[in-house]
Amino acid sequence: MSAPLADQIENLLPQTQCTKCGYPACRPYAEAVANGEASYNQCPPGGAEGVARLANLLGKPVIALNPANGPERPRPVALIDEALCIGCTLCIQACPVDAIVGAAKLMHTVVPSLCTGCDLCVAPCPVDCIAMVDVTGANTGWDAWSQQQADDARDRHDFHGMRLKREKEENDARLAAKATAKLQALEAEAAASPEDLAEQARKKAIVQAAIERARLKKEQMAAAAAGTGENHE
Repeated sequence: MSAPLADQIENLLPQTQCTKCGYPACRPYAEAVANGEASYNQCPPGGAEGVARLANLLGKPVIALNPANGPERPRPVALIDEALCIGCTLCIQACPVDAIVGAAKLMHTVVPSLCTGCDLCVAPCPVDCIAMVDVTGANTGWDAWSQQQADDARDRHDFHGMRLKREKEENDARLAAKATAKLQALEAEAAASPEDLAEQARKKAIVQAAIERARLKKEQMAAAAAGTGENHE
């Protein structure tokens, strides 16, 4: 049984996760192409070879790369000027494959072998200390990238997404625990000082409302995740 069309398209993309196609990552672009919502010539990192690969899969003619999405070019790697870096972590947050290491208020650096050349770290930098340096000479598109590099980049991007999801869940759990503890403290306060019931009831209602909002948001996220999983099957 052949894989779904979106999976086959995604397998032909370079997995730089650069958003130049107009979508937030390679997977959404693959789904858009499969659904007929996007053309197969919107991936600059794949270049002309990438367009040809997708055209062959889709049974369509080879067409030129859409210039609106950017030019085919040699693969760049981000380079941080360590003397200018202020340790703001904005580039770390922007990197879709966790290729930048560092900590708040400390110098950051790029791991060249992990960088996909997506450019996404450049714009957020408040001190303009990141440069994109070509590392593949005259080789562009798929000639500047390998299938193994693409596969590795996809794995890192998937891990990046799972890490962010886990960190958010852990933070939400901490906030929920604090809200529950606050509610318990208010209930204990009400039991100890019944003369101020109106004010205590108001505070309790605020905390209960916050807990309920967090519960509903968690259910919505779970439902959305379940829907995404169904779409990938």
